[in-house]
Amino acid sequence: MATEISRRSLLRYSVFGLGGAAVLGLVGCAPDGSSGPAATLGGAGTPTDFAFASWSLSEEAAKPAVQSALDTFAKADGISIDTSTYPYNEYLNQLTLQVRGGQFAGAAQLDVAWLSALAALGKLTDLSALADGRGYTDAALGAGALDGKQLGLPWTIGAIGLIGNAELFDKAGASLTPKTIEEFEEGLRALKGIGVIPYAASTKAAQLKDIVVWMQTFGSPIIEGGESTIGDEASVKAVEWYKKLYDDGLIAPDVDRAAARTLFAQGATALYDDAPVGKSSVVSQSPDAGLGDKMTPIARPVLKSGDTPQHVLWGHLVVVVDGEGAGTAADFAQWLTSDPQQSEAYFTELGLPPTTEEALASDAVAQNAFVEAFTSTITSTAKPSPLWTYPSYAQMETAIAEQVQAVLIGQASASAAMKTAGDTISGLL
Repeated sequence: MATEISRRSLLRYSVFGLGGAAVLGLVGCAPDGSSGPAATLGGAGTPTDFAFASWSLSEEAAKPAVQSALDTFAKADGISIDTSTYPYNEYLNQLTLQVRGGQFAGAAQLDVAWLSALAALGKLTDLSALADGRGYTDAALGAGALDGKQLGLPWTIGAIGLIGNAELFDKAGASLTPKTIEEFEEGLRALKGIGVIPYAASTKAAQLKDIVVWMQTFGSPIIEGGESTIGDEASVKAVEWYKKLYDDGLIAPDVDRAAARTLFAQGATALYDDAPVGKSSVVSQSPDAGLGDKMTPIARPVLKSGDTPQHVLWGHLVVVVDGEGAGTAADFAQWLTSDPQQSEAYFTELGLPPTTEEALASDAVAQNAFVEAFTSTITSTAKPSPLWTYPSYAQMETAIAEQVQAVLIGQASASAAMKTAGDTISGLL
């Protein structure tokens, strides 16, 4: 492992206010790869200007932290970084058009679910060599891997999991640690008895892709041997169970993620699905000043004792599109996602979980009880959705969502609806 830190890395450490003694201490324990990727990627080794695309730069809360990182890196290397940004809902389409047309090269923020769609254009740099020795967690690296290549470096990685209001659970006498589906349902019925929506599960088509993780909980692999399994016994039973919750008033109609956050913030529901990033939104709109302390991550229940709780990964990657400035863009991607000081600063500003073992063990993360509990309880068993491997994953999720909604409103049986969804997915594989 290399132990030499580059001039540019030293400059970045100094920008963060480390004194000379601290810098010397870092030299002896710098992770391999700190001298930049130029040689690995075939560059000349001299820092060059590059472009960076990001939806976070369009968001009021996130922009200052991201811009600060860009300014720090650019100043240390004496370069400029040309930025482009689009709102999240437009971002993938706009970035795809730019990359396909040869109008964009450089580093880009990417949702973990979008990797295969952008990789299908054949212009992403393999960053495998830059991931070595940086201390990324296995789950984080898995989020950026595709077809044996490390096409994205993990910037922030969490999961979508259950978050409960401990005060409401206590009032209802419901368990915050239900182990099985049976125990979970018993808790929901107890919560209904105190006059709240027990579980603000997704029931609106836009977010009904959440049902996939419940299908996995019931034992459906979703995709197996390159073929869809939607329509198997497990997926049908999962949807029948969801329909039962719906009919019994344990989940409510027309709920998406935004609505669930609002209901939870108002104390109108005791449980919903979200990533760690959603906490700030919930707390900011709640009349209960102490709600943040009551928010408790809950491991998803399993069908039978001994099963592994199912959770889907959530997070952001940084990818590098081949072309002008790609070498320095890859250097930036590595630094942004694995430098200890930068990772801690990003977490402190936005509360987004870092992706390296060192950063996760830092005092900043350890002192955040919610993120610490979420990471150990939920993210630890999270995996990418089986559908994300395919560029047409969004159409697959839509096919499932539309059919599940048809079941909820009584327009189709679970078996017929899942057969239709499975056939649609098979046609997209």
